[in-house]
Amino acid sequence: MSLFSKLFGGSSAPVYPSDEIQINGRTVKLTFFAHASIAIEFEGRTIYVDPVKENAEYEKLPKADMILVTHSHYDHFDMAAIDAVQTPQTRILLDKTSAEGFQGDCYTMLPGAVAEPFADIRVEAVAAYNTSEHQLQFHPKEREDCGYVVTLGGDVRIYISGDTEPTAEQAALKDIDIAFVCVNQPYTMTPEQAVAAVKALKPQIYYPYHYGQVEEPTDVEALKKMLESVTDVRIRPLA
Repeated sequence: MSLFSKLFGGSSAPVYPSDEIQINGRTVKLTFFAHASIAIEFEGRTIYVDPVKENAEYEKLPKADMILVTHSHYDHFDMAAIDAVQTPQTRILLDKTSAEGFQGDCYTMLPGAVAEPFADIRVEAVAAYNTSEHQLQFHPKEREDCGYVVTLGGDVRIYISGDTEPTAEQAALKDIDIAFVCVNQPYTMTPEQAVAAVKALKPQIYYPYHYGQVEEPTDVEALKKMLESVTDVRIRPLA
């Protein structure tokens, strides 16, 4: 039983959608909050990605063994959510801009950096930025925002894109088992760009994420259809 299942046993407690996945003989539990906020459970450890207070009742969730923040925008970096789940033992990995505004110990992750906060968990920072001329101001390359590849137990690789368009750094990733790739107009990828990115990544499972809370909602069912012969596309409530 997962930590979230234990915590949310009462009928009045919040319940968040989740998937339990078997990959390479290992069990990974993914919990979906909203927008870009997710949790990963692996062998008794809980990892939060881009926790934001309005997306979940973090004060009622299990404490974090590790926290990842992709970049400093308010819908990804929220000190209130971090404070709600961190302990003195929590490993906190932040992009450069978020780290500059963080009070406390953290790993500062630049694109290309690798951290091993635990013996069985490896984190690679992947450059995340806009490439379309009309979008360069949203996520400029020089700010050094990050996506992450989290390798669990040496052989389960999860890619979390952060806010980006397709990039050479992203296309160069290998052996991705699970991919979270953003589809959020007009700030990140169009559905067509996401399809191209997923075809390059070739993950076993693709979760569209960061696809709502804007004026231009993404037709994720159409996106799923475009990729039905490529990978297992799983639509979860991450709007």
